[in-house]
Amino acid sequence: MKYLELTVGAALVYNFVLTRFLGICPFLGVSKRISTAMGMSGAVIFVMTAASFCTALIYNHLLKFTWGEKVVDLSFLQVLIFILVIAALVQVIEIVMQKLAPGLYQALGIYLPLITTNCAVLGSAALNFNAQRSVLDATIFGCFSGVGFAIALLLFASLRERLELASPPKAFEGIPIGLVTAGILAMAFVGFAGLC
Repeated sequence: MKYLELTVGAALVYNFVLTRFLGICPFLGVSKRISTAMGMSGAVIFVMTAASFCTALIYNHLLKFTWGEKVVDLSFLQVLIFILVIAALVQVIEIVMQKLAPGLYQALGIYLPLITTNCAVLGSAALNFNAQRSVLDATIFGCFSGVGFAIALLLFASLRERLELASPPKAFEGIPIGLVTAGILAMAFVGFAGLC
């Protein structure tokens, strides 16, 4: 039951994009096509899962340790270490994507390196730290937070592709109708609040 609550809560109830409003830049920037949204979703899921695992491991085993009879607490370095871990993981993704999927790498453009500073990725690591989650719990939370990010991104990308075929009023064409759609999508996700 604990893991069901953790997974459903991370993906739907406390969705980083649509309920916590973190990671909006790639959400709006990469959601014009489903193909690029799928590539970004995969990259974010990988980075959030790996970052949650690595940061929980570092926090639980390296930032707090015993030196003789003295407990050394280096948790004040958490943000710096979390950003370094996330940046390293994004570099790995960037290199792999550049070699294996150069078209997708070009389509994602500046948004791929921006995963490093994505508030959702850092927020996942920070929430794991604040909740004092174990390495397993942090990894599950990070993975399903990434899945929630992917759900929001793919839903919005599919809606934006449909909106290109629609003919909204002149004042709503382009970005305004996209923002209105994102707001309605966020309101729909508020309906999941009773699940956890």
